[in-house]
Amino acid sequence: MNYDKETVEGFGQEWQAFDQSSVDEHELHALFGRYFDLFPWRVLPENPVGFDMGCGSGRWARFVAPRVDTLHCVDASQRALDVARRNLREMNNCVFHRASVDDTPLPDGSMDFGYSLGVLHHVPDTAAALTACVRKLKPGAPFLVYLYYSFDNRPGWYRRVWRVTDITRRMISRLPFPVRYAVSQIIAALVYYPLARLSLLLDRMGLNVRHIPLSTYRRLSFYSMRTDALDRFGTRLERRFSRADIRQMMLVAGLDNIAFSESAPYWCALGYRRDSRQ
Repeated sequence: MNYDKETVEGFGQEWQAFDQSSVDEHELHALFGRYFDLFPWRVLPENPVGFDMGCGSGRWARFVAPRVDTLHCVDASQRALDVARRNLREMNNCVFHRASVDDTPLPDGSMDFGYSLGVLHHVPDTAAALTACVRKLKPGAPFLVYLYYSFDNRPGWYRRVWRVTDITRRMISRLPFPVRYAVSQIIAALVYYPLARLSLLLDRMGLNVRHIPLSTYRRLSFYSMRTDALDRFGTRLERRFSRADIRQMMLVAGLDNIAFSESAPYWCALGYRRDSRQ
């Protein structure tokens, strides 16, 4: 099975701790817009059926479900699915599946669209997971993916700073959940919040804050910072990829007409399932 048990359990605990129910609707909608900037809503057929691979708390499904006929919400964590069911209780077109990416009970070649945001870099074999997702799509159907980037569009000093934080993540993520939760919240308060608000101040002064670490959080709530601090430092398995790596994996998985978003978060990419008969 292409999943890591400890990582799945960790995300179940994360979504129970931060179920996103208290996040401002405007903030969630703005985040949705960032991730789905490339998504081709207009090319979907009438009454489209698709899937959310690794739905977590259902924070993206709440915006996708009203636009489609049926949305299959898939997650390997029962705890995460319980949170998603609660958050999506008013959506009667969501179907929930507890399954890993390579064991999803959807027929191959049956889906009109699919997406997986912030999930496939947390499985042992990301390339195989991407291929498993693409198999579920009809020929020509779009697939949106977000994978952690390897800072290939950042200066060398930025990557060196990340290496230090990654050593910290490896240590924290192996602690019991109550401890790593507490440590992550300290990091959110002492690192995320000050850097984000400094970036906001400098941004308002007209300065370029692109290369300030955590500047993408400058207009987000402290709740989102707390969530992502736990996500970042509490997760045992994490892989990162360059834009070229992601393009190659998408091509091998059977996607064509690949496009990348040129704005954060990096990297969001869109492709369309290749028709194998061609």
